[in-house]
Amino acid sequence: MKNDTLLQRLRKITQPIVEKNNCELYHLEYVKEAGENFLRIYIDSTNGISLENCEKISRAVSEILDVEDPITDSYCLEVSSPGIERTLYDDNHLNKYIGQNVLINLNSLYEGTKKLEGNLLGFSDVQIEIQYDGNNISIARENISSVSLKPVL
Repeated sequence: MKNDTLLQRLRKITQPIVEKNNCELYHLEYVKEAGENFLRIYIDSTNGISLENCEKISRAVSEILDVEDPITDSYCLEVSSPGIERTLYDDNHLNKYIGQNVLINLNSLYEGTKKLEGNLLGFSDVQIEIQYDGNNISIARENISSVSLKPVL
């Protein structure tokens, strides 16, 4: 099964379980690292995520995955919060954090650096705009490898 199709199926299976537990399915990924397969489910809530949330959702997801069996390989299931310095994977995430401080990792150098930290001002299909060193700059999305929240503590 192609990875995109598998992820769509996994999302369809897991999202109702996550929502039933008063959480949001923040992100889901199926990756291979050091020869091991991992199904990672990131959950979020306005009330924060507790270990109990993760355990409860992990048990429920594990049970239904045993029945549905969409993954043919062996894998490890991980359920966690996306964390305070969470990666912003899609436009919904970007929109939610406009006005917040972000760290942008670039594919190539911008003024001698591959990392830009600044206030997220906005975005479009082709670029992301931040305030960086007192200036508003636009970075082509094709030049961005990742964007993550970088809260000022």
